[in-house]
Amino acid sequence: MGRYVIKLGSNIVADDGGSLRADVLESVCDVIAARHAAGDDFVVVSSGAIARGMETMGLEGRPAAMADLQAASAVGQGRLYRVWDELLSGRGLTSAQVLLTFFDVGHRAHYLNARQTLGRLLDWRAVPVVNENDTTATEEISFGDNDFLAAQVAILCGADRLVLLTNQDGLHESDPRENPDAPLVALVEDPAELDGYAIGQAPSGLGSGGMRSKVVAAEMATAAGIPTAICNGLTAGALDRALDGAPEGTRFAARDQEHSSFELWLRYAKPTSGRLGVDAGAAKALRDEGASLLPVGIVEVDGEFGAGDAVEITDGDGVVAKGIVAYGAEDLALLAGKRSADADAALGRPAGEAVHRDLLVLV
Repeated sequence: MGRYVIKLGSNIVADDGGSLRADVLESVCDVIAARHAAGDDFVVVSSGAIARGMETMGLEGRPAAMADLQAASAVGQGRLYRVWDELLSGRGLTSAQVLLTFFDVGHRAHYLNARQTLGRLLDWRAVPVVNENDTTATEEISFGDNDFLAAQVAILCGADRLVLLTNQDGLHESDPRENPDAPLVALVEDPAELDGYAIGQAPSGLGSGGMRSKVVAAEMATAAGIPTAICNGLTAGALDRALDGAPEGTRFAARDQEHSSFELWLRYAKPTSGRLGVDAGAAKALRDEGASLLPVGIVEVDGEFGAGDAVEITDGDGVVAKGIVAYGAEDLALLAGKRSADADAALGRPAGEAVHRDLLVLV
């Protein structure tokens, strides 16, 4: 018996016009049903809510404004889940809709609750159908793409394998849309092997990710000890082969687990918006003592960022850590180098940590 997370991108769930690929979804549900009957557990991470909302509202092209994206998701999410529920129930399976936000993995209490809920659903032999709660997430507190969400879900539920279904055959050494002869990367045992490859395929059609986000998601999952595959969800038999761990698409070998799910997300997925230079004492406290970063240790503030953004923390030797700041760049420029009393006076209110240790990961 195994526990698997399957992620379907928007271009697998729907065609370029936003219409559902019913044959693809039925095929995926056939695979899930057959393996579920044999004792396997499944979690489905499904994109496509925005695509469904676009089709329903007659929108041409993926919206750019956050309000439009959230509204399209609100229209499409229920319609998308209803399709999954009908397909799975028609095969004798009970589904459950689960909508997650960054806070559900970024804060300990929410993380534990999300893990317990997913665990209980799987104990009940239900099939959770997961999506990000786009209608309430904001750019600063979102996963940014369902590939990252899928990696986090795999970590949350202790999956044995993560399969990312896309409309490409896997990772190529360069973009196959520009170079049709680009070789497929069949196996990645260490992310360092990808240095020098042009992993920059942009999202196409309805999607928000692209190949880079899938590779980063694979790095996240494999760092948690979960083997991962990226393969073509439009190819007959590809999902079955990927679930078996057979050669299909691009496979990423599991690595020894070193970080919590939040640290994995912060390290690999959260975009960096700026940089804080720190003195030797602050760098040592971060490295050796697990301390928070206080304003007094900051010697340089670089970039334009706000509270809640991620920044690199550097010393003279390079990057020490990555963390989520409690203050924007303008405030931190005022606070830099100041001890508590002076920092309070400069800010006009009590000043806390620049980066709390719970929102920081060493690099």
